[in-house]
Order: sequence, then structure tokens, then C-alpha cells
Amino acid sequence: MPAFITLDSVRADTPDGRVLFDNLTLAIGAERVGLVGRNGVGKSTLLSLIAGTRAPASGTVSRAGVVGVLPQLHAPPPGARLADLLGVGADWDRLCRIEAEESSEEDLIEADWTLPGRVAAALAEVGLSRRDASDPAAGLSGGQMTRAILAGLLIAAPDVLLLDEPTNNLDAGARALLADVLRRWKGGVVVVSHDRALLRGMDRIVELTSLGATSYGGGYDLYAERKAQAVAAAEHDLETAARQVRQAGREAQVARERKARRDAAGRRFAARGSEPKILLGAQAERAENSGAREGRLADRASQDAAQAREAADAKVERLRRLAFDLPSCGLAAGKTVLDFDGVGFAYPDGPPVLSNLSFRLTGPERVALVGGNGAGKSTLIRLATGGLEPTSGAIARGVTAALLDQRAAVLDETQTILENFRRLNPAAGANEAHAALARFLFRNVAAHQTVGSLSGGERLRAALACVLMSADPPKLLILDEPTNHLDLDSVEAVENALAGYDGALLIASHDEEFLEAVGVERRIELGSR
Repeated sequence: MPAFITLDSVRADTPDGRVLFDNLTLAIGAERVGLVGRNGVGKSTLLSLIAGTRAPASGTVSRAGVVGVLPQLHAPPPGARLADLLGVGADWDRLCRIEAEESSEEDLIEADWTLPGRVAAALAEVGLSRRDASDPAAGLSGGQMTRAILAGLLIAAPDVLLLDEPTNNLDAGARALLADVLRRWKGGVVVVSHDRALLRGMDRIVELTSLGATSYGGGYDLYAERKAQAVAAAEHDLETAARQVRQAGREAQVARERKARRDAAGRRFAARGSEPKILLGAQAERAENSGAREGRLADRASQDAAQAREAADAKVERLRRLAFDLPSCGLAAGKTVLDFDGVGFAYPDGPPVLSNLSFRLTGPERVALVGGNGAGKSTLIRLATGGLEPTSGAIARGVTAALLDQRAAVLDETQTILENFRRLNPAAGANEAHAALARFLFRNVAAHQTVGSLSGGERLRAALACVLMSADPPKLLILDEPTNHLDLDSVEAVENALAGYDGALLIASHDEEFLEAVGVERRIELGSR
């Protein structure tokens, strides 16, 4: 298979000179490649190198085709239209001038008469068939903007598509549509994603680490299976190395005891005075040399075994998933946690966002808020936390609750993790704070990292530590798209932690696998406005 992109011995550094990865060699052809790795390892940097918007610190990047990028936009440029998001603004304007009989001779020469048909086909393919290319982009949701830019890439038809976390702003329907588009794409695709459903459709998974890139043929499930095998093999090697350390230690001790016995016997023999001094001296020297040699060999064996164990331990640490557990909150099974009774809400001069909504959470229930973008999930969450009050109906909040959104807004980005913990838990002493954070894997100097420097997974873990290790931990956790900025390791760690949590969960998420993993028991379906 001919390669569109070839990276040869590539190194990338951070602006402050830290090496992200080195000696990375990778070829990408007409295939779907899922790019995974822990946050901060350089996945987005690698996409920039492939796209040509960044140069490698060393090595070469060769391109034999056109590269198209699906960027993450949080808002459209001022005054932009749908045609601008599609990347055809100038060509669309030319056709509009011709239709309005305001065209120049150049317009008539340069006009692309196939454009309206191609635009209509691309918009239909991404589920925006009701939109017109002249519509203002300001009216689009984040998910619709992603769809529009994807439609523009379908029109441009580059050889390779680069997508960086494309499903973050997409609801379930749009995620399925994106997966279908990628499945039918004839060129190359490189996707940075933690969306396991999307990764299952890849032809191979490339895992990026500080050591380079490792390729796993097949989609996510085969990658996960092989990673589990690698972890098991590394842990076996660590156990073997630990046994060797213990064995070397025992042999070194035996050698020391043997030498001590010989030395004692030599002193007793010399004390009898029955042999000439010159003979005694030669015997003592031979014994000393022999004992020293045995001691050196035993020490060398111990050092080698210790180094082997250190290497095995480091490999396990690189492969092992993050793991932490949540403390008990003591929520009683029959306690009313949250009660919505005929709740409605509308912003001033706006249409109803929610109407006559009733539901109740009792005890440690796990409930998901589901629905398309714009269905009212974020509004419901603000009502549940008391950030908004209903315009009709009533809400009873029976327990303390904590809201953790995808950016962990409860934390101050300018403060360290420890400072945030002390701010949110003023009664906690320094030792108590360090112990609480250590439970969430922020040990020693790790607790002194500023929140602004943390990855998405570290941020959420720090927020969980700060709110759950308080003197009165919340009995209801409200999570708003918690996995959007997490890598795969962090998603699995949070899943495992929440699965063992004994409080109530109210979760807004489009990640069905996450909802299943944390044990969601029922769903509250919200309709689009």
C-alpha cells in the first residue's frame, strides 16, 4: 500500500525543550488509523507534524498527498456563513453574483457550476440537508459546526483526513454519522480519539508514548486485548525479577556468613600457634582473596537483579492503567436524593427549555441524562445543583451534591492541587490534605502541580479528590460530559472508581460505554427543542 504520509526518525519537543517523543517512524496510507496515548504525550503535536503546520525537532515528514484537517471550533468566526465553514465561501459568492446578474467576465470564467450539487450532497451526507450554504454560521451548535467542517472536507476530498477528538461535541446520532462517513472514506484517516466505539472502526491503532509509536493491527478491541496481555507479561516479568532480587539477597547473605565463619575459624587456628607464621599469613591471604571475590560476585549479582527489577517495574508502570478508589459517602438506600415535580424552565423571552418534567432519584441510583444537542441537559443540571430555579413546578434537593463538568470548574487553575484542596476543605491540615490527595495518586511533589498544567484526566481526578475527601462528602455526583477531555487510561480509571462509588450519580454523557461501565440503571430522555 503506497504511503501518503511518511515520518522517519521524528523527534518533537515542547516549547521549553522537553522531548515529547523521539525516533518515531510511521507510514500512513489509505487506511483508518486511531491514534491513542496518555494526555500530554504529544498526539495533537503529531497531527500538526503530519499536517505540516509544525516542523519536527529532528527527522523528516514526507507527504505524497493532500492533507485535510478537521479542527475543533468552539465558535464560528464573526460574520461567517455555512459556506465559509465548508471552505467554499469565495466560489459560492461568485455563483451568487452570477445568479444576481452582478458578475464580471472573470466570474463567468472561474465559476464552478458543479459546486451547488457537491455542496448539497456533502451537507446531506453529514445530516445538514435542510441548511443553505448562505445561512449564518452563528446559528449552528458545536456539533453542527463539526458536521459542516466535515462536509467541507468531503467536498475538498483530500488524500488524508486528520481529526482531533472529533466526537467531543457530537450527540449519539452525529457520532454514528461520523463513524459511517469514516467507514466509507477511500483515502487515509488519522483520528485522535478516546471514543471506543469510533476506534472500533479503525484498521489499526497506533499508541504514542515518549519512546515512539507502537502499531496494533485491528480496531480497539484487539488493541485492548493485546495491551492486557502486555500488562500481564510485564507483571510476570516484574514478579520474576523480584524473586531474583530475593534470591540474590539470600546468596549474598550466605556468602557473607560463609566468609565470617572462615574468618573465625582462621583466627582460632592462628591462636593455637602450631603453624609457622609465614604459612598462616599465606593461608589468611588466600582466604581473604577468596572471600572478597565471593563477596564481589554476590554484590554484583544483587546489583544486576536490582537493576532488572527496576527496569521491569518501570515497564509495568508505563503499561499499567491508572487506578484509584472513591471514599464512602454513607448514602442511605431509601434517602430521596433529588425530586423534580412538574418542572419547567424558560429563559426570559425565550421558548421553554424543559416542560412538566418529573423524576426522582432515591438512594445510590445511577441515572443518565440523554438526548440530542440542545435538548436541555445542561439546563437540567443547573436546576439540579441550584444554579437555576424552575419557572414552574418544584425541585427538592435532599442531599449535598457536587457538579464536575468536563473542565473541572470547581478548581482554580492558578492554584496548585494542594492549594485547591485546602481552599475547598479549610478544616484539613497539611498532613491530612497530602494523605487525601495521595489516595487519588497525587503523592508528594505531584500535589504541588498547578491545575492549569494538568491533563484532562488529572484535572478530573483532582476535582474528585477535592470534593469527595471533605469532612462531609457529597452524596450526589453530577457529571457533565466527564470523558470529553480524558485519554483512554483516564476514562477507564474514572469508570472503575465510579463503579465502586456508594453515592448517587446523575450523568450527562453521549458515551454509551461509559454509562454502561459505571452501572447506569435508567435514563431520562430529553427531547430536542
